[in-house]
Amino acid sequence: MTLGRVPVPTNEQRRQAAKRKLERQLANRAARAKRRRIFAVAGSVILVLLAVGGIYWLASGDDEQTPAADASETSTSEAPPAETTDGACKYTSTPAEPAAKPVEVPADPAEKVATGTVALTLKTNNGDIPLTLDRAKAPCTVQSIEHLAKAKFYDATPCHRMVASDNFKVLQCGDPTGQGTGGPGYTIPDEKPTDLAPSPVGGAASVYPRGVVAMANTGQPNSGGSQFFLVFGDTFLAPDYTVFGTIDATGLATLDKIGADGVDPATDQSGRGDGAPKLATTITEAQVLN
Repeated sequence: MTLGRVPVPTNEQRRQAAKRKLERQLANRAARAKRRRIFAVAGSVILVLLAVGGIYWLASGDDEQTPAADASETSTSEAPPAETTDGACKYTSTPAEPAAKPVEVPADPAEKVATGTVALTLKTNNGDIPLTLDRAKAPCTVQSIEHLAKAKFYDATPCHRMVASDNFKVLQCGDPTGQGTGGPGYTIPDEKPTDLAPSPVGGAASVYPRGVVAMANTGQPNSGGSQFFLVFGDTFLAPDYTVFGTIDATGLATLDKIGADGVDPATDQSGRGDGAPKLATTITEAQVLN
């Protein structure tokens, strides 16, 4: 087979070929630039989406945390406001200091029951302490003490404090916790005594005579609750503690026995005869007899 002669391109043909080559190069370069722009835009979009997604995730995370934060705020929120009964005694709840043992606020009639007495015996591991509660002296206090006794609030309750010093001899009871900080979840209005003799040592003190029972308080007005003190020797105090009854001879004999052993030295922080009774005493039962 014979091959024919290969034709030689003219100058015009060479210029046209070079032009077409250049056009192809420019077209290819433009295409590459376009692709780069597309990739750059796509990348930017992706970055924006990721950023938005991150912001959404953070926002969602905050939303998810909100209930927990709300729950935390609720759990640490202040106690509900105190409520006062509508009757004559105006017992006031203490939400910030709930009852040391479950008990309701006493009924509070429109008129105070200010006549008659209530016989109440504190049965203890060291003997009985019979009391006569006097409604005429302190109707709201007697009503509350009777209510607590019937509700078994005082049963199995230690007498946590005794003071046995000159001119101050009392046994304090009525706190189920035994720490001196517990109460019934409400307070009783003060019914301050008006018939106590002035202290012979002068000053503003009065004599709480041997044989009376009176309410303890925090030192603030109307802060009595469930704690009370049994006086087994004349005691000089400001007349700020409601006297609501008396202790009979049997009860005083029991208190004298407890008082004779004095205060447990390990609990006498002041060194002046003020601490837990050395002869540990517990009210096993508070019995209302009428």
